[in-house]
Amino acid sequence: MNPGTSRRTGVLAAALGAALLMPVTAPAAAAGEPAVNCTSAKAGLAGKLKKDITAALAHRRGEVAVGLYERTTRTTCTLRATGAYDSASTVKVTVLATLLWDAKKHNRYLTGTEVSLTKAMITRSDNSATSRLWKQLGLKKIKGFLAAAGMTKTMPGAGGYWGLTRENVTDEQRLLKLITARNHVLSDNSRAYMLKLMGQVVSSQRWGTPAGAPSFVSVHVKNGWLRRATHGWRVHSLGTFEGAGHDYMITVLTQDNSTMDYGVTTIQNVAEAIHKDLVPKASATARYTPTRRPTEAFVAAPPNGPQEPGRG
Repeated sequence: MNPGTSRRTGVLAAALGAALLMPVTAPAAAAGEPAVNCTSAKAGLAGKLKKDITAALAHRRGEVAVGLYERTTRTTCTLRATGAYDSASTVKVTVLATLLWDAKKHNRYLTGTEVSLTKAMITRSDNSATSRLWKQLGLKKIKGFLAAAGMTKTMPGAGGYWGLTRENVTDEQRLLKLITARNHVLSDNSRAYMLKLMGQVVSSQRWGTPAGAPSFVSVHVKNGWLRRATHGWRVHSLGTFEGAGHDYMITVLTQDNSTMDYGVTTIQNVAEAIHKDLVPKASATARYTPTRRPTEAFVAAPPNGPQEPGRG
């Protein structure tokens, strides 16, 4: 080997050695794509979450918005937090919160009929029950609650189409924070009732953010799914989780999914990464199977004809 070759070989070996010692970073977002942003009071957690959430989305098509907040470690992660999406059935949590907020203002309990309707709306995602409550409340009260809750960018669907309410991660996370901690908007009894119903959602609809949740935390969830001519399937999941020193909430909103199942898988990949990082070495719950009866697609949006301006 001549001296020139020896020097080149030594330089190459040094470069390879340096490369092996370089820290592993999260996959870079595509040009022009927003990146996951995380902060935490716990050393190293923000970087790990950013890396793992980014990796979970690396090969997924469609648009995804993510929100995470964990009270114990003051951890926050966001992606497209202010982007607006058709709510589908996730708005049912807002409908329930509005009803309870209004009842508190008038110092009354829910009627027997309201109890039956709210249980059907949340635990079975019943659309008829939602439509009755939406009509009973009216846009004035719904907008009143949104203002009181600080959900300033949420726009209720017009013409009775509650599933076309425009929502975003920031406002949904505000709502989940209200449900899971004392505040002046919702009473403790109201919060307990909401969590009770979200904890009793039928098994076929407990997919999404609960995927990978530790078996020792309580799980409260509400999902939404809706197909339209533009942006394909919208598939969303809201979840809160508490137990063994952990207290966190996750919102994942998606659109441009080719099928409902594709959107569900995307959400569950993100959720599993989050649960694993927040509660490492914990046994996880099994994935839930997506329902094959996405009835919201036929009730919460105009059935035929022109779509509403600005929707979709």
